[in-house]
Amino acid sequence: MSTRTVVHLLRHGEVDNPRGVLYGRLPGYHLSELGARMAQVVADHLAAHDVTVLLASPLERAQETAAPLAQALDLPVGSDPRLIEAGNWFEGKQFGVGAGSLARPGTWPRLVNPFKPSWGEPYEEIAERMLAAVADAREAARGHEAVLVSHQLPVWTARRRVERKHLWHDPRSRECTLASLTSLEYADDDLRSVTYSEPAAALLPRAATTAGA
Repeated sequence: MSTRTVVHLLRHGEVDNPRGVLYGRLPGYHLSELGARMAQVVADHLAAHDVTVLLASPLERAQETAAPLAQALDLPVGSDPRLIEAGNWFEGKQFGVGAGSLARPGTWPRLVNPFKPSWGEPYEEIAERMLAAVADAREAARGHEAVLVSHQLPVWTARRRVERKHLWHDPRSRECTLASLTSLEYADDDLRSVTYSEPAAALLPRAATTAGA
């Protein structure tokens, strides 16, 4: 009989970002009131699961998303820097046409290679650190479940790597909405399935589209 282990990759809830900047790894960006509600919904959803390992990116929004889950499961929240948001040159800037960074010619050299990408941390490096965190969490939770709270691009990159898809992609195609779960199910060390769910879907119509992730 093989041992079943599940590693859930949880994207954090909505962030309070009134200036609409790409906040990236900047400190001081916390969950909005709606984001806190999303985190509680996910905690309620996972409360009955056999979760024995709970880790989060060191950024505030990830730690705050993990907090109600820690309370529901009576687990400490570990901090794993490998789960942090992807590095991005546009961090702290508004990104887009009009008054955004795309309207400034000085930023264009950062956009020449979308396959790497040229504007930030290489996809290969994101995939490597995320899957290392997944492997360690899988071992620590063997026979049970683990929850890793991270960010949209790291979660999506990890998913594309385990599904053996190329890592470059159109950001608009990401299936990784706020407070969503990307769940990796293993039999021993073999990946058997990848499933996606949105426990906080009922709250999403109110959620603003943010420039961060």
